[in-house]
Amino acid sequence: MTVSTRRLNIAFCNLVRRCFTGVLPSEHRSVHIAVQRGYSCTQTAEHIRPLEGVRVLDLTRVLAGPFATMILGDLGAEVIKVEKPGAGDDTRAWGPPFVNNESAYFLSVNRNKKSVAVDLKHTRGAQIILELAAVCDVLVENYLPGKLHQMGLGYEHLQAANPQLVYCSISGFGQTGPQSKSPGYDSIASALSGMMHITGPEGGEPVRPGVAMTDLAAGLYAHGAIMAALLQRQKTGRGVHIDCNLLSSQVRCVEAVCLSNSLLNLESVEQGSSGRVGGVIPTVGFRTKNGYIVVAAGNDKQFVKVCHVLSLTELTEDSNYKTNKLRVKHRKPLLHIISQRFLEMDTADWLRKFEGSGVPVGPINSIREVFSSPQVKHNNLIQEMNHPTAGPISVPGPAVRFSSFEYGSPPRPPPLIGQHTVQVLREALSYSDEVIRTLLESGAAVQNEQA
Repeated sequence: MTVSTRRLNIAFCNLVRRCFTGVLPSEHRSVHIAVQRGYSCTQTAEHIRPLEGVRVLDLTRVLAGPFATMILGDLGAEVIKVEKPGAGDDTRAWGPPFVNNESAYFLSVNRNKKSVAVDLKHTRGAQIILELAAVCDVLVENYLPGKLHQMGLGYEHLQAANPQLVYCSISGFGQTGPQSKSPGYDSIASALSGMMHITGPEGGEPVRPGVAMTDLAAGLYAHGAIMAALLQRQKTGRGVHIDCNLLSSQVRCVEAVCLSNSLLNLESVEQGSSGRVGGVIPTVGFRTKNGYIVVAAGNDKQFVKVCHVLSLTELTEDSNYKTNKLRVKHRKPLLHIISQRFLEMDTADWLRKFEGSGVPVGPINSIREVFSSPQVKHNNLIQEMNHPTAGPISVPGPAVRFSSFEYGSPPRPPPLIGQHTVQVLREALSYSDEVIRTLLESGAAVQNEQA
């Protein structure tokens, strides 16, 4: 090794120390963590994912929490997923569809994780969680507020054991307040947040989005908050408690125009979203001869271009449609005229006519069409992996790419219940074989025999 290379490695190890421990009482613990978790000081920066060396204790289930921790795992964190022996994450039973008895729902949001089966109601099981939290950087949970505190695993308990722990709680409505003790579900938060009121055909019944957008929004907010907390820890050397909830996440995602209209009483917000997206006309889906197409004319110039492509140039001279404000006011007759024209041709023909016009357009794809899209394939949004029981599976991949690293080889497939129990107890907690055997015999922890 050359002198320059040695200096680079030393500088890099020092960077690891600063990034993952911040201002710590002991400078040695960071080096131990980096080496123990497979973070080699001889690795080149181009091959290091942002969260290499960060360990996450995942006490979540269903979607919001698992989605957040999956993103952390994609970014290089070691994610230890704690599951109830026997049943595991609720979504393991959600189906059909199943892939060789494995729930497609569970498979979609649990890659790059290790599963340990621990009974939290068992005294020794709760102790395992406490000891794991002491050697982790992040803990994510979505229990009913106060439940973990009753088990001696609340933020106050774990912060005392590990002052640097970033403890993220995901709930339905928040850790405090009149509804804090109510169970939180995507559909309920979607209704309470107003999302369902502004979704669906205008004047029609309220419609829940086709995917659990409230859960996904909360997962994204949790992921971002955890990243911010890790940055803050660099400066303070201390962890923090994060209060993330479904209701707040979805309320924040309701469009600013709709929100300001409601709060400031600028004008009444009609139920339904057809023909009015952010108060811009036309930005809506239209039926064609054989499908649907969406046109998003975001300004007056684009509206004129739409009219030229549709051979409806007379609309550009109509005083009712000169500005977007007027188009919103007279949207019903305008959308009727445009809708009738779109019915005259197939979707593919309309797409060709709009090509080069500068107007954003696109077909409304089925899910099968989405994943056969050349752009989706180019963006590497499909990840293939080999699951121990389901066999070869394909799941949506990470949405964000980095210039500094590649996601690399196939990701670790979603785990079986308790697949890594013994491994984690041995490697993370340095338990002896005798202690592990005692835990397994007592039922406090369970190892999957198929693993």
